[in-house]
Amino acid sequence: MKPTLARQALVAAALASGVGVGLRHAHYDDFLRSVPPVDWIEVHSENYFGDGGLDLHVLDTVRLHLPVSLHGVGLALGSSRPLDPVYLSKLRRLVERIEPAAVSEHLCWGAVPSRHFNDLLPMPLTHEALTLLCGRVGHVQDALRRPILVENVSTYLRFREDQYAESAFLVELARRSGCGVLLDVNNLYVNQCNHGEDALAAIDSMSREIVGEIHLAGHQVTEHMEIDDHGSRVAPEVWSLYEHALHRFGAIPTLIEWDTAVPALPVLLDEARLAREALASVVATNEASDDAAA
Repeated sequence: MKPTLARQALVAAALASGVGVGLRHAHYDDFLRSVPPVDWIEVHSENYFGDGGLDLHVLDTVRLHLPVSLHGVGLALGSSRPLDPVYLSKLRRLVERIEPAAVSEHLCWGAVPSRHFNDLLPMPLTHEALTLLCGRVGHVQDALRRPILVENVSTYLRFREDQYAESAFLVELARRSGCGVLLDVNNLYVNQCNHGEDALAAIDSMSREIVGEIHLAGHQVTEHMEIDDHGSRVAPEVWSLYEHALHRFGAIPTLIEWDTAVPALPVLLDEARLAREALASVVATNEASDDAAA
């Protein structure tokens, strides 16, 4: 696969721009009553692996009106344990059923031969880990017959043996495997606070061609560190980074994530409105620049 295929697949699938929200159980009734003013929705893939039930019924219904992005949290891409064939089979079946506009996972590990951890554990950013991950991403993409997006994660430690910055690791992963990048701007900010990393430099190190989606979320500030809990509104500093990312990459499909202390739907829709206004502002600025150049 060529790296540009991830971007082309997203654009062709109708997420080309626009703002989505995560479809969560607390808002099922809202989505069944009417189509909210969002451009697309994201769901956690594993919640829809069953053969029936309410969750799958709601997703089947909502997808008739809105594009869907499948976001996995359980594949454990960076683990050395072989990929779970049962999991991959269920994911492929869901992809075939829902026909999502995008499929994404995380730059993390989470499994050993005898156990699976329900967490997005940080990877060592080494040459060895990159080679491992390229093979596993390729395996997943072959199984799904499509490119996927891989998301940067928030971490609370770094490894002394790291040989890459996280952004450089993702750039090289995309180049070698043909995947795209799901850029979580809140995670960049959390890591900047926790590790002294430069979020702006991370954004600037990536090219337009590999970034296929952006995530925005809130985080918790504690005495010792910032925690990516997806339980509040997007912080002003994250909005500023988001605007920088839009000027760098253009109008990228953007998701408002809110997974803990989930509020009423109008609160999410208000966050989506702010993201849509930022997108519109960047588009207008770019159009004005093009007109001036002409």
